[in-house]
Amino acid sequence: MSPIALDATTSAEPDVPDVPALRAKLAAVNINELPPANTQRRYAKAGIDLSNGYPYYPPNKPQTVQEASRIRATRSDYVDPATRADPAKKALLSAATKVTDLTVNIGTEIEGLQLKDLTDQQRDELALLVAERSVVFLRDQDVSPQFQLELGEYFGGGEVERHPQAAQVPGVGGGVTLIWEKSRPAAVRGARSHRVPYPNGAFGWHTDLVHEHFPPGYTHLHQDTVPAVGGDTLWASGYAAYDKLSPAFRAVLDGLNAVYRSAHKYPDAETGQEAYITRTHPLVRTHPATGWKALWINRSMTLGIEGFDQAESDAILDYLHGVYERSTDIQVRWKWTPGTSAIWDNRATIHTVSFDYDGERHGTRVSSLAEKPVFKPDSQSRAETLGLSGWGATSHRVSF
Repeated sequence: MSPIALDATTSAEPDVPDVPALRAKLAAVNINELPPANTQRRYAKAGIDLSNGYPYYPPNKPQTVQEASRIRATRSDYVDPATRADPAKKALLSAATKVTDLTVNIGTEIEGLQLKDLTDQQRDELALLVAERSVVFLRDQDVSPQFQLELGEYFGGGEVERHPQAAQVPGVGGGVTLIWEKSRPAAVRGARSHRVPYPNGAFGWHTDLVHEHFPPGYTHLHQDTVPAVGGDTLWASGYAAYDKLSPAFRAVLDGLNAVYRSAHKYPDAETGQEAYITRTHPLVRTHPATGWKALWINRSMTLGIEGFDQAESDAILDYLHGVYERSTDIQVRWKWTPGTSAIWDNRATIHTVSFDYDGERHGTRVSSLAEKPVFKPDSQSRAETLGLSGWGATSHRVSF
């Protein structure tokens, strides 16, 4: 079943709204942009009204960084749905026609299932699979923005991230943000090029929303429009990155905190200057469902290690970023097709898009809020827990 998995260049079909009339209505209010044809078909089926303009931007942006930093400062106790799952995941896996691990350490593709048809038991087991494999892919999905939001709220114990200023799908109450180049500010779009795809560190390897009090656990990105070539997304495993460190180095990192920043700036009420939201979280965190330790840093938004001089912090973080970003054996690269959903665990991954495309890329994203990051001293790494061979070599230790 693939009702929306259409080629990105397919011409308008009868179920697409009257595009000329819609464009004329939007032009009357100085809004001329429409999403791609695939997106229009998907939205029309879901009853998404574009007549008031696209995309939707929240009207009440926080006026100061102090105000923005207080957003979602509290939440109800969170129970990860993966903790309720059958470890064997029988209900989920038996319903699939094929389940393929894409690499040894990260990434699994499931075939023959529709996300919208999963029972609560299967949803819980999907959450556990994502927690263990870090990212799970499902092609040819019939996913409306409304369902995407409902599933995200299920994974988030009723709470998803509702961004105060990012481009969003209209008419759903917030929480469904856009991955669409045309929705970015012109200054941001203009700074990118194939020669310098990640200016000033933006858009490179990152983890979403690390500045939150309760950062996302599960994130669901559904791409309805993709370029014919290019635009792949890459993920890397924080579990495996941690396992690549020597036991002595892990002992240094365990229990340390790092300072993380937001992607957006806001005016500082005290200085008047633009400033990021900053938050302190563990550098190594323990996953509530797997119990595994994960390296939780990213080059884009980790500012430094608490208690260390900046030079010391920079040296350590630069090494850790290198392990995370350059170890191809702990990464997966995904080639999208229209109608594909990817669900990943922000607590144990970094990700980036390959900016090597000229065609259009459009998707909707829902980030399910999770627990406040914690480090548990008695937790183990993935390799330790699973008894994986080949992760305890000592041949590279310093000798005199």
